Amino acid sequence: MSLRERFDAAVLAGRFQPFHNAHAVLLKAALAQAERVVVVLGSAFAARNIRNPFNVKERAAMIRASLDARAARRVSFAPVRDYYDDSRWAAAVEKGALAAMKEWAPRSPRVALAGFHKDASSDYLRLFPRWSLLALERQGDIDACAIRRMYFMGAADERSLAAVPPAVARFLESWATRADFAALREEYLAVDAYRKKWGAGPFVTLDALVTAAGHALLVRRKNAPGRGLWAIPGGFLEKEERLLQGALRELKEETGLDLANDVHALRDVAVFDHPLRSPRGRILTHVHWFDLARKTLPAVQGADDAEAARWFPIRGLSGMEAELFEDHFHILDHFLRLPDIRDARG
Repeated sequence: MSLRERFDAAVLAGRFQPFHNAHAVLLKAALAQAERVVVVLGSAFAARNIRNPFNVKERAAMIRASLDARAARRVSFAPVRDYYDDSRWAAAVEKGALAAMKEWAPRSPRVALAGFHKDASSDYLRLFPRWSLLALERQGDIDACAIRRMYFMGAADERSLAAVPPAVARFLESWATRADFAALREEYLAVDAYRKKWGAGPFVTLDALVTAAGHALLVRRKNAPGRGLWAIPGGFLEKEERLLQGALRELKEETGLDLANDVHALRDVAVFDHPLRSPRGRILTHVHWFDLARKTLPAVQGADDAEAARWFPIRGLSGMEAELFEDHFHILDHFLRLPDIRDARG
């Protein structure tokens, strides 16, 4: 595309965890090419974790604070969740971006997609053939992952803070005094110790999704990572067991529910293997869905790695996204087809 061409809108998609100087260069280029810019905030709506510590409002505030008042008025935001499915994610990005343009763009806007040619993580730029591509080369060696590591390890210094706009540096200094930071720092240290002991995988895990009488069984995690979040009962495969055996064992250990005589209730099995599904490393999980033909809910009690076990109405799971561990919201959606995940938010 010609750098002299003007567009009705430019779209800049990313996680911005945090927004740093390379992002700022890209946003400036987008503002130079289009009347308005829609910043797509990825990894939206889920629980905080060490890879995505800042929520949508915090990231939007960082970006706005990094701009002058006139530029800030030209920027809109479109939050989009992760789907672990390229085509579904791309459709959600396009839908969210066009919705953000609705009030000010023409019916058929000329749109440019701004992004870096960096590495395999830049492949998403190819998912939007209807938009023109505004591609810049990577800006130095600024890396959000390295910034987060120094931040959570307590090693942030003037050099690392210089990699973000001054307004973002002030935000990070303030946010480090909050309880959310303390909890995530504990999680970061736990994951760091875990990787030093066990490596980054790949590992095989098993989960047992159990439904009965319109409810799904979840456990509250006792330990970091994800302390206090709700999850599908599960754990790591042991050396001498098969996948189904492992799923049944983990279910019984964490909830007290013994389905050894109810294996006929096994309705489906699916593998979830996205490389980024867990901040702990490369974890491939095999989820076994048991649908019990019972009108009453079996008694359960949290044990082992589970602080609590509880039956939740399936119709209410769509509202629990920010309370669920890692990609378990998407696992529930895969099996149970949660209605609100397909709404206008993405």
